[in-house]
Amino acid sequence: MRSSSSSYAFSCSLKCSFLHILYSSIYNLLLSTATVNGFTVTENGFSQLIELPVPRNGLYSNTSTRWSRTAVLSIDDFGAKGDGFSDDTKSFQDVWKVACSSPSRAKIVIPVDKFYLVRPTDFTGPCRSKVTLSVSGFIVAPRDPEVWDGLNIRKWLYFHQVKHLKIEGGGIIDGMGWEWWSRSCKKNDSNPCTQAPAAVTFHRCKNLKLRNITLFNGQQLHMAFTHCNRVAASHVTVIAPADSPNMDGIHISASTRVELKDIIITTGDDCISVVSNSSRISVKNVVCGPGNGIRYHIFPLDLEPCSCKLVANNGGFGSIGSLGKYNSSASVQDVIVSGAALFDSENGVRIKTWQGGSGFARNITFENIWMRNVSNPIVIDQYYCASPETCGNQTAAVSIDRIYFRNIKGTSATEKAIRFACSDSYPCKRLYLENIQLTTSSGIAAKSFCWKAYGTSTGLVYPPSCILSGEIIIRYRVKSNSTGWRRDDYAVF
Repeated sequence: MRSSSSSYAFSCSLKCSFLHILYSSIYNLLLSTATVNGFTVTENGFSQLIELPVPRNGLYSNTSTRWSRTAVLSIDDFGAKGDGFSDDTKSFQDVWKVACSSPSRAKIVIPVDKFYLVRPTDFTGPCRSKVTLSVSGFIVAPRDPEVWDGLNIRKWLYFHQVKHLKIEGGGIIDGMGWEWWSRSCKKNDSNPCTQAPAAVTFHRCKNLKLRNITLFNGQQLHMAFTHCNRVAASHVTVIAPADSPNMDGIHISASTRVELKDIIITTGDDCISVVSNSSRISVKNVVCGPGNGIRYHIFPLDLEPCSCKLVANNGGFGSIGSLGKYNSSASVQDVIVSGAALFDSENGVRIKTWQGGSGFARNITFENIWMRNVSNPIVIDQYYCASPETCGNQTAAVSIDRIYFRNIKGTSATEKAIRFACSDSYPCKRLYLENIQLTTSSGIAAKSFCWKAYGTSTGLVYPPSCILSGEIIIRYRVKSNSTGWRRDDYAVF
């Protein structure tokens, strides 16, 4: 069994490396095509759209930091089998208790080429010192949803109130989501609409760092940050088929100071979603595309190849919302998405709010983004309604203010490349378009649609802007005192 697992892990490692190289190659191809088609490249412009990491020894190279007085705890020393069949949940619980209570820094090691079957588990803080979880092997979920009977159905790996946690190692976390998807009402109308777990959830965590981790086939959300502060995630890969239902890659809720960098996501819904009461979110260098077309579980003796079609991602790249559902109050502000490649997705960059809500979405920037064959490249929708019943008209709305779209180029799969559907009572204010070049994949003329959308545009904007003239927006350069980075900011008059 050990040799079988080892050879299988090697096979999976080759597949993962291939997937990373594939999407890196697709991005490079898109970028080279963009250059040939006459993109204007400036010192601070589109030429620095994305800087993907170079793959080494798997998906990414593993960079470790030497710590003095670090307790190294191997999961195997706590009785874990790592054969993919034995239940290793208690071993994970026991090693976490030791690491979290350690007076010195602790490092939990999940060895390479082994498969650890883990049931729904809470990893609870606060801890006495900093903890590192080094995942070099595979952590797999139970495939049967009945395992969650009597438990919180929204949780699998759940980190709660942990400070200074670091997760790294180049390993894979597999949610084994196939059975969950088959029971979804979005896959089959006769199924009841029920909840499903987020594969990995960080709740009320602070000073969190994630690097060099891959998530496969989450049950629903792959990774969720809720009520977190100071998060840095880089070199994270999320992979699920394009037809997996309601499968956001990374979900951010009620969190602040979150930085995502060098991310590859192929999944069935939004690659990255930001929802209520979140602020100071930075997203940089992201590849977002459809499902990978290879159906398999990271599990011993459970390889399931299939001739899956490479279909469009049903979600989109960067989604703000939905906000204001059930007449609730929600706020999202100070978000910047800079550097992304999107292809074959239903939506590109999007802000969506329900009628009847309150609050705001403001000071949000989408810039330096390349799209290929995206059905709805740029969208603001204050009439969002994801309900089997018709949503009634309501006058209250989440306000939309200071939204910037800069250097967005590529092709739209539909005629309507820009769509701003804003509220009659709370129109969109201070929208700003700069250097937008969106043509259709079919060659027909692209169009814009605007309703109650006010703002201004500058530079070449195609399809032609339809926003109504509003305030004057002046761009200027500012320098961050904390990072030393220079970036664009805006003054509105």
